[in-house]
Amino acid sequence: MHEIAQDSLLKETEAPVLCYHCGQKCEESLYLDEKQFCCYGCKTVYEILNTNNLCQYYQLGDHPGISLRQPNDDSFLYLNEKTIQKKLLSFDSEDFARITFYIPAIHCVSCIWLLENLRKIEPGILRSETHFAKKSVTLDYHPARIKLSHIASLLSSLGYAPHITLSDSAKNEKPDNRSLLIKLTVAGFCFGNVMLFSFPEYLGISQHDALLNRAFSWLNLLLSVPVFFYSSSDYLKAALKSFKQKQINIDVPIAAGLVALFVHSAYAIITHSDPGYLDSFTGLVFFLLIGRWFQEKTYETLAFDRDYKSYFPLAVQRLHNNLWQPAVIHQLQVGDRIQLRNMEVVPADGKLIDDHAFIDYSFVTGESRPVKASLGDLIYAGGRLIGQPVQLVVEKSVSQSHLTSLWNNPAFGKVNESRYKKIIDRAARRFTWIVLALAIITGIYWQLTRPNQMWLVLVSVLMVACPCALALSAPFTFGNMLRVFGKHKLYLKNVDVIERLAAVDTVVLDKTGTLTHGEKPKAEFIGKLNDAEWAAVHSLTGASSHPLSMIIAQWRGKVSTEKISGFKEIPGKGIEGRVNQQLYKIGSAEFVGTLPIKDTGGSHVYVSVNGETLGYFLIPTSLRKNIRRMISALGHKIDALLSGDQENQTTELRSLFSSSTLFFFNQSPHDKLEYIYNLQRNGKTVLMVGDGLNDSGALKQSDVGIAITDKAGVFTPACDGILEGNQLGLLDKFIELAQSSLVILKTAFVISFVYNAVALSFAVSGHLTPLVAAILMPLSSISVVVFSFVAVNFIAKRKLT
Repeated sequence: MHEIAQDSLLKETEAPVLCYHCGQKCEESLYLDEKQFCCYGCKTVYEILNTNNLCQYYQLGDHPGISLRQPNDDSFLYLNEKTIQKKLLSFDSEDFARITFYIPAIHCVSCIWLLENLRKIEPGILRSETHFAKKSVTLDYHPARIKLSHIASLLSSLGYAPHITLSDSAKNEKPDNRSLLIKLTVAGFCFGNVMLFSFPEYLGISQHDALLNRAFSWLNLLLSVPVFFYSSSDYLKAALKSFKQKQINIDVPIAAGLVALFVHSAYAIITHSDPGYLDSFTGLVFFLLIGRWFQEKTYETLAFDRDYKSYFPLAVQRLHNNLWQPAVIHQLQVGDRIQLRNMEVVPADGKLIDDHAFIDYSFVTGESRPVKASLGDLIYAGGRLIGQPVQLVVEKSVSQSHLTSLWNNPAFGKVNESRYKKIIDRAARRFTWIVLALAIITGIYWQLTRPNQMWLVLVSVLMVACPCALALSAPFTFGNMLRVFGKHKLYLKNVDVIERLAAVDTVVLDKTGTLTHGEKPKAEFIGKLNDAEWAAVHSLTGASSHPLSMIIAQWRGKVSTEKISGFKEIPGKGIEGRVNQQLYKIGSAEFVGTLPIKDTGGSHVYVSVNGETLGYFLIPTSLRKNIRRMISALGHKIDALLSGDQENQTTELRSLFSSSTLFFFNQSPHDKLEYIYNLQRNGKTVLMVGDGLNDSGALKQSDVGIAITDKAGVFTPACDGILEGNQLGLLDKFIELAQSSLVILKTAFVISFVYNAVALSFAVSGHLTPLVAAILMPLSSISVVVFSFVAVNFIAKRKLT
């Protein structure tokens, strides 16, 4: 009996064995590779990772896994139903599909690393990308190799069970901050009572009331325990995670100050040496949480949500009252009938109601091979029509955020890295180390001179310094400028474009469809066409999104229902197709097979039927509004005008530009790209402005490429911005605003630096209490954010009105 009792006592005193995967206490003896696990689920995950050489996962944190002690009995077989997949998948084809899962269990860098290496565990998964803030993972997979139900089961077996809902409303839910409010309430309650119990100490207590003083001190300590372990837990956990990941973040000095103040006060009360600083400690946590809540509300108020508040300036032809009219894509609704022309982007998922169509999904999948779709097939948003026009019925509402995310695919990105982002990242990393070093030096100095004040001074130093103002200045300055641009119909890909736009010293312009042909352009046909030929020409030009084709199609104003077959559009040359068994060619003289007309009347578009030239359209050069002022303002920055047209009517055009501007005509898409490349080789930072059709390569090559749109759904994903045509006259203003945003950013940097320098000097000299430091820390961030917001809007209003 004695031996049994002794063994029992030894078991109770032994340290508990923790699961190698999740870190929970092991109640079963499950061993593998000399490692112990709490359940078969955790052991299975380790086996999966070990088999696929992914055990580096365990080096990114101590016990980073999720406990699988409670088995998941849910079946994911329903995910294989086509009706379910139609609601969940953002893209689906025979060899490529994409889905985004919400995974609440994502909590650290280990989670991100494992989820983004799923392709090594399951070859059917092509790519996975984790969004830590949204706790979601986007998966590209091969439907023929792996079923969606198997992917969900795999995630669940790894401890990352997806939270699946078919309700659209769940996608727009705002994060719940009730936890922060509860912690704030607890801290406020305890702070108030600690202050109340500390009044006798403030007023002075005689020696015979020392017992009462000691009782109040113990009550203060009791009230401070929930503040330390609950209300301040976010700071403590963040600091602990940073140590586990061998990194230092801004929460480390805050957590160090809180721990120092609480531990010292608890020790002082227990040893009866002094009453401690628990009033300062609880007040510190209370004001820190108030600051965090106020920060969140301020950021939420000033947020620049591109998904709902910004303007994506693309349009598509929509059938309304039996007439095809251009409609901006955010106006589309489920059930609308839309028509796409060659090279136009599919704005929303829709069902094909024509016999067939060829869709280029390179925008979505990266694969440029066109996919054939048949009557009744679902065409996914982000695809681009290749060939003759087709009609769709909208099946899902437009998601501008989806189009924006496709546009920001790294495949369409540029190598330029943000200079200010690198500076901020470097400064933020070093800042915390500097603060910790300064706090140690300050603590030593005050311990040697006035030890009774050392703890308060030390905590003040740790609390008041904050690099958040520095880190927030760039995203809020550029983000608010992004919103200003969007409000004036310039939609940029991301905030990095603003920095590159500010550095532009050379501008290259396209002519046709960019500078020319603004509102209500005119056209005239020189030659003779019968009614059948007119109808065929109208159908063919209506199928193209080229500016000259659109002018011709709109000029006649008659709706044609002629069927087209064999439609082709050759960039820089023209279009061709068969109508009623007749081969039509519309385009340049060379493309049609005739000699060009020597005339200075504007642009010429030739028409031939079965090899016989029937005449040409004369389209006078018509400049957009405010172009003259914009060209004058940019002056010598405009290096060249590139055009695929012949050299017609250039006298008036040349008179608008400075003498240093070069003019090049009959330029192929490759010629334009080569010209941009040569400018960059000579050290120029180039802005290219074009229509996105014949100059897509030049837009991609340039440092900043802006595509002009005129109620059409055409632009190249490699461009950096989309500008509505009638706003081109503000191009110089947009460049000035981008440059002003850098001035605002530098000013915000100065404000942040001055704040930290002044605040730290007061804290180090002992003229700042921890409570005041806790109030000042969030106020510094808020002040920089508000300054950026006000400055951006003030300058934008002054320049654009």
